[in-house]
Amino acid sequence: TPAAIFREHAALSGYQNGGSRDFDIGELSTLDDADYAALQPIQWPITAGQGTARMFATGHFFTPSGKAQLIAVVPRPPHHATSDDFPFTLNTGRVRDHWHTMTRTGKAPRLSEHTAEPYVEIHPLDGNEVGVHDGALAKIFSRWGEVIVRVRLAETQQRGSVFVPMHWNDQFASQGRIDALVNAVVDPVSGQPELKQTPVRVQPYQAVWHGFLLSRRKLTLNGASYWARATGEGFYRYEIAGDQATENWPAWARSLLCASEKQVNWVEYHDAKRHQYRGVRMVESRVESCIFIAPNHELPSRSWLAGLFAKGSLTEEEHKGLLLGKPPVGQSDVGRIVCACFGVGINTLLTTISSQRLTTTDEVGRFLKAGTNCGSCLPEIKTLLAVAK
Repeated sequence: TPAAIFREHAALSGYQNGGSRDFDIGELSTLDDADYAALQPIQWPITAGQGTARMFATGHFFTPSGKAQLIAVVPRPPHHATSDDFPFTLNTGRVRDHWHTMTRTGKAPRLSEHTAEPYVEIHPLDGNEVGVHDGALAKIFSRWGEVIVRVRLAETQQRGSVFVPMHWNDQFASQGRIDALVNAVVDPVSGQPELKQTPVRVQPYQAVWHGFLLSRRKLTLNGASYWARATGEGFYRYEIAGDQATENWPAWARSLLCASEKQVNWVEYHDAKRHQYRGVRMVESRVESCIFIAPNHELPSRSWLAGLFAKGSLTEEEHKGLLLGKPPVGQSDVGRIVCACFGVGINTLLTTISSQRLTTTDEVGRFLKAGTNCGSCLPEIKTLLAVAK
């Protein structure tokens, strides 16, 4: 049980410790299941049933001498400097809704709704210089590797630097593993890698088609040179793109979404001249999967279509809107999720800010609750408020 695992973990922290290691929660190894379920946050090390509010307040350090060890260093510049070939400095780190390699957070639909694929954040002026556009795909190169990620233009990003999250791996994206780019230099004393100082080059990814898939089943995507998978409520979302044209979109879509089944309820729209394709598979009046393809990244919002997967059956008007990717009159599309805690989308925020003439995040919180829980969406809400002025 989780409680048993925690008791073993706590016991090991106190094993042969005697105050020699800072992490010591050994006293919690005797908690029963009920106590574990009711356990409140406590700061370690734990002694005499009490946590430690402030580390080193007594002047004792966890070293053989009990004294702090200060190591004098000579500051030096990064080992690998930027150049004409690699003019940007790559910074890596986590995003607000994911942790490590998403082994847990990647299973949470609410968290994946906000950030569904790997991205590069770059200043608009830098983006203009290298020819990348907001919402499009870009390739990032270093001396050690390359990735394909979605572009986010942000004036808050420092010029000359780009940021790419660390979370995506081969389980969630075709080419989003940022550690493939990072240089292998480490600090000679601490061993800390130079994770935030890798010279890179950014350029547009020349995709000839873009699209997305929503499916109740996990898919194996053959024929897409770029893909990223996110978990939704009752479905999987795939953002896809390719650098090679597909000769027969209907056949390719059916091979992905219908497998070897001969009799399927399938509706589709195909405009070969405009290189547009849309298909929806229904199973017993429920949406089983859908695919939308276009020559660029300007595609319908995913939010309304995603909401249909929670419905047992669709109305006649919803059926009519399937291939359009738009809700019927009387229904709204919340848009990209901004507040993951309360599921508030960007369309809802913009509409409410405008109609109610909101000017502060507190006002937004009172109307929509957005930003009133964890608060991590507040910077984006502030940006929306500034744009709306």
